[in-house]
Amino acid sequence: MTERLKKLCALLDKCDRFVDVGCDHGYCTKYMLDSGLCNRAVIADVSAKSLSKAEKLLAEYVSAGRCASVCCDGLESIDRGDDLVLIAGMGGEEILKIIKSAYIPHSFVFQPMKNAPELREYLLESGCAIDYDGLFTETRAGLVKNYFAIKGRAGGKTARPYTAAELAYGRDSLGTPELEALLNYELTKNLAYAQGGLSPQSRAEVESRIQFIKGVLNGETV
Repeated sequence: MTERLKKLCALLDKCDRFVDVGCDHGYCTKYMLDSGLCNRAVIADVSAKSLSKAEKLLAEYVSAGRCASVCCDGLESIDRGDDLVLIAGMGGEEILKIIKSAYIPHSFVFQPMKNAPELREYLLESGCAIDYDGLFTETRAGLVKNYFAIKGRAGGKTARPYTAAELAYGRDSLGTPELEALLNYELTKNLAYAQGGLSPQSRAEVESRIQFIKGVLNGETV
């Protein structure tokens, strides 16, 4: 199991039924079943080939009737229940498409590869309670990869409205060394970009972005 999946598994709570959408090899589901954190599980993937890998890994649980395998797009063939649903390793826009076309799960852990702010905004506007919204890293082949994870519940209510900084980077990311490193990288990239031949509109957008990043680095919520 990769470091990314280990850190995701650490966010998963005990539940009756665990649903792993886009399960790939099924490692997170195996962790939940092996650890006794769920009574039953559903593995789902739009790719039958990927799903077969997970079925092989979880063959013992499948044969025992504790793990069901569903080849479908997102949540379209999975009945809504008091489940914990994991959707990880795909873009935020794809996660949004999944929950908009089906439902927001009772409990969820989402790990968008990009477009995390748009996903946060939709969840907040939909009245979800977000319990954790942070950044974690994984070092692979000497390169640091950044990942956002959003953990919450349908219904309920987040304690207070998000600031612009929290919406952009996650409430629990602010002030962490991981976010500071990411912000410094983004700042360097945008400062270099600003040196290029930009249109007045593009220059204004880049300079606005630079000021926003500097503000977050200085602890301004914006």
